[in-house]
Amino acid sequence: MAAETSPTPAKLGFIGAGIMGVPMALNLMKAGHELVVWNRTASACQPLVDAGATLALSAAEACEKSEVTFVMVSTPEAALACAEAAAPGLSSGKGYVDVSTVDAGTSSKISEMIKATGASFLEAPVSGSKAPAEQGALIFMAAGDKALYDSVKAPLDTMGKAHFFLGDVGAGAKMKLIVNSVMGSMMASFAEGLCLTKAAELDQDTLLEIMSLGAINTPMFAMKGPNMIKGEYPPAFPLKHQQKDMRLALALGDELAQEMPVAAAANEMYKTARRLGKDDDDFSAVIAAIGRK
Repeated sequence: MAAETSPTPAKLGFIGAGIMGVPMALNLMKAGHELVVWNRTASACQPLVDAGATLALSAAEACEKSEVTFVMVSTPEAALACAEAAAPGLSSGKGYVDVSTVDAGTSSKISEMIKATGASFLEAPVSGSKAPAEQGALIFMAAGDKALYDSVKAPLDTMGKAHFFLGDVGAGAKMKLIVNSVMGSMMASFAEGLCLTKAAELDQDTLLEIMSLGAINTPMFAMKGPNMIKGEYPPAFPLKHQQKDMRLALALGDELAQEMPVAAAANEMYKTARRLGKDDDDFSAVIAAIGRK
């Protein structure tokens, strides 16, 4: 991350008012940024409007009234649809920063669409879920237009604790999928260990304590473990999105002829959990695939 920062855009757009978008946008407003917001379901923007944001009637209007627009939606299909809807409001001098998690191919299509309007494009998918979004502690993996990246460092600093510029469009998307495939595999293995502990008639809370004292201690295990033991999965990162990221990471592995046996096995667990109705639960509900319903 470079030390120099370009002038910060005066007015920002924000498209997407979901579990991640709302806290991210609220943090931008708390930091003094003027926001124009849009979401396909307008009522989801109400917390942002209540906090002082201007509600746009379309994605294009949000972009037209802003210097730089951030986008946080849940799927590659939604990200493409947003870019199509936003394009009429973009022009030379404007910026479009998509922080959604998509595959590199989708990001390249969005980049082409945005740059055809004369605007600049940056992909910047995030590592982190609901709590880090609320705390302004996300990690951004950016790629694309370097000048746009330099100009939005202040908003990125507001929403996150770190940001990295990785090069050309696609690099950020690939890095994010790798991070999430590792995370998903770790959670699947953790769920397996909790179930094995119970089957062996050992105390699961003691397992958490032992793990917390060793080299495999991670904040994710400490945060998710107690609820997993109770069979509760309040959604911070919905399981259906984790499985989507596993699928996209495995597709990247196929493209590069890279073996991914651990991620492939974990993906099957997430698919099983989805069939058990866990789509909208936290991704820690993957434990349902091997024992706890």
